[in-house]
Amino acid sequence: MAKEAGERALADAGISYSEVEQAVVGYCYGDSTCGQRALYTIGLTGIPIVNVNNNCSTGSSALFLAKQLVAGGNADCVIALGFEKMERGSLSAKYTDRTNPLDKHVEVMLKTREVNVKTPFAPQMFGNAGREHMEKYKTTKEQIAKIAEKNHRHSALNPYSQFRDIYTLEQILSSPVIHEPLTKLQCCPTSDGAACAILASEDFVKKHKLEHQAVEILGAGMGTDMPGSFKDSCIKMVGFELSQKAARDAFSQANLSPSDIQVVELHDCFSANELITYEALGLCEEGKAGELVSSNNNTYGGKYVVNPSGGLISKGATGLAQCAELCWQLRGMCGKRQVTNAKVALQHNIGLGGAAVVMIYRLGFPDKWKPYQSVPNPAIEEPIIKPNSKL
Repeated sequence: MAKEAGERALADAGISYSEVEQAVVGYCYGDSTCGQRALYTIGLTGIPIVNVNNNCSTGSSALFLAKQLVAGGNADCVIALGFEKMERGSLSAKYTDRTNPLDKHVEVMLKTREVNVKTPFAPQMFGNAGREHMEKYKTTKEQIAKIAEKNHRHSALNPYSQFRDIYTLEQILSSPVIHEPLTKLQCCPTSDGAACAILASEDFVKKHKLEHQAVEILGAGMGTDMPGSFKDSCIKMVGFELSQKAARDAFSQANLSPSDIQVVELHDCFSANELITYEALGLCEEGKAGELVSSNNNTYGGKYVVNPSGGLISKGATGLAQCAELCWQLRGMCGKRQVTNAKVALQHNIGLGGAAVVMIYRLGFPDKWKPYQSVPNPAIEEPIIKPNSKL
């Protein structure tokens, strides 16, 4: 998977691996230096390779670091790669002989809600954040479920989605309850996959005549936990303030505001998290996320199109897959799922423990943009996957 993603990214950029100066690789489930082993399938050039693990924000953390390397003048071309080969079932702790990095998060739940030892902790955490939003702002479980209905509907047009089935709101609400208000169809799956991005300096882009397709990262923010995360709010415990800080930093760097955004890829590990993140990112006022959902201002024809890819609910997580989708959208490559007049895009990715990453994108040279004409088009063609192929 990593080999295929890396080779596709290089082919899209029209460069060889020998032109890459550094690499940042993200994965959670694997031994040390898996990033080296993955990239060795593409080339053996002796470049620095750094491995990153930041829970569900691992891919975007790799992207964040790669962006810093280029922006800081330390490299002209960096590859950011994310991949995961997961185990079946819900996420669980691997090391029980040491402090768990989520122990403070669990303490918040113990103080504010009942803990069910038979239910995985992740849906309890985000489900309890949804409950808090319902109690505080009168949000309904139908509004939360409607987010999942939207994302499943969007996924039907994405060949990279693990699940491409469309469900009615009634089907989503009547699927098995995992942790109120979350039902099974409002929870993301565990997935295997990989994605890759090539980051380059402006000089490198011009030298290789890539202005017609280059996408610029206007702003990049990362936030980690603050004191409010571990007090008495499940909304803050699952990363509201992290996301808010990352978004503010990204918007400040870009000199833009939420009203400038048309398309968003947002971390919908559970539908409740997408709801509360609308507010953290400034897409609506605090307490108004339910109204945003009810007004359909989070889908095609509305103010924003959130998760045109189908989001995590349809394919699991990697921040680099979000990056790929938004670059394709800005380049006008997405066919039937193309967002009309997509000029500025926002990416949001969060990992408990915690780290939130927000990126803001637009075309680097809008006046030199050209429609994508190569065949196949990676944004809409069914990917060729070879199960169990050796690296």
